[in-house]
Amino acid sequence: MSVPRIVVRRSPIHGRGVFANVDLSAHVRVLEYRGERIDSAEAFRRYGDNSRLGETYLFAVNAHWLIDGNVGGSSARFVNHGCAPNCEALVWVDVDGDERRDRVYIETLRRIRKGEELVFDYALELSHALTATARERWRCRCEAAHCRGSMLASESQI
Repeated sequence: MSVPRIVVRRSPIHGRGVFANVDLSAHVRVLEYRGERIDSAEAFRRYGDNSRLGETYLFAVNAHWLIDGNVGGSSARFVNHGCAPNCEALVWVDVDGDERRDRVYIETLRRIRKGEELVFDYALELSHALTATARERWRCRCEAAHCRGSMLASESQI
């Protein structure tokens, strides 16, 4: 029986996190972000304007579709944000142009040692301005040396 490459457990960053259970090489596809495919209207019906929550399991795949990790989601929904990411989220575009079939994979950026938490930069973009209180809910807790203090995209990322 083989050892699983990743495990989900309590994270010092936030809630649950995904951790390497073995050493992982650089540029390895580790997880697929899975869940129900929904459009933005359905996302709003389900969750309303959740920008004030500071937490979401919705992943925008393209301009029309999101993956709702709350419904049939994979362990990838527990990969936390980090300002010094060791992973990235890559969108795989369907070769036949069917946007409903676009996929998201979590891939390592560098070698990750057993026990290290997997993180990627969420660089979230919201469609409206936030109050100071709402912005605080999106505060980053990664404690990286050059933490920008927020899961929201920096001005240079927009």
